[in-house]
Amino acid sequence: MSLRVAVLDDYQQVAESQADWSGRLPGAETVFFPRHIADPDELVAALAPFDVVVAMRERTAFPREVLRRLPRLRLLVTTGMRNASLDVAAAAEFGVLVCGTGGYPTGTSELTWAMILGLVRGVAGDDARVRAGGWQQRVAPDLSGEVLGIVGLGRLGTQVAAVGAAFGMDVVAWSPHLTAERAAEGGARLVGKDELFATAKVATVHMVLAEGTRGLIGDAELGAMRAGSYLVNTSRFGLIEEEALRRALAGDRPAGVGLDVFDVEPLPDGHWLRTAPRTLLSPHMGYVTEQTYRIFYGDAVEDIAAWQAGAPVRTL
Repeated sequence: MSLRVAVLDDYQQVAESQADWSGRLPGAETVFFPRHIADPDELVAALAPFDVVVAMRERTAFPREVLRRLPRLRLLVTTGMRNASLDVAAAAEFGVLVCGTGGYPTGTSELTWAMILGLVRGVAGDDARVRAGGWQQRVAPDLSGEVLGIVGLGRLGTQVAAVGAAFGMDVVAWSPHLTAERAAEGGARLVGKDELFATAKVATVHMVLAEGTRGLIGDAELGAMRAGSYLVNTSRFGLIEEEALRRALAGDRPAGVGLDVFDVEPLPDGHWLRTAPRTLLSPHMGYVTEQTYRIFYGDAVEDIAAWQAGAPVRTL
């Protein structure tokens, strides 16, 4: 019986062209699924004939109940080295090896700045205005000399900080365990959480979603933001308390919110955020770049080949 490989959530239908699937996996049958399968029963039925599944980030969840119902599955490859939607302990219990990949050069930090500039300069609104026959109707604020507040100064936060400094912004940062020394190394000045939200012209979020960080930004933080300030989240939606965000957008601050991440993805039809005022929405495009995809799918193929050879690498 030949090896059967399922590649999930190939939205753009490019996965096959991003790696040498046939050359590196001779004799294997690889099937690419462009349509997201949200229903667990439908997912189990679709994946029942496969030995290997390649999952794109957290687009499709693999909880214990789904893994239990896939007795043929032996290898689960997730793009990246962290995936909160996979029950790794259950996978081990059912004899499924979980591997990851490299990735994430600069795509998310680049999109963060696209969203910051899009909000501050009102790019989407100006585009619509010109197409409708209009012209200048607003005066854009400046970023130079303003405060850029970074919530989470890891790899991505540090990349974002460097651009803020290049724009002449006063870069400040906070996270629960950030030290003044580490903040300085990342190109920022350590401040308290309250000060960050009270002073930032732009607050941008770059934290891992965990039990201790869920709902990190709520009524107090959003209410403390200055009039004319902006909030951008390209990390995980759960870092912001949803109802607090809804209340804030029904009020007068922040002046704009940029979101690349949502609690349910793809964002359901009729979701309140689709018509929320003062928002700039992106369909989780932070990591969706040519370079990142080449790394993701290339490493996935290498993981499968190494597993076939009995020497798996990049295990979670």
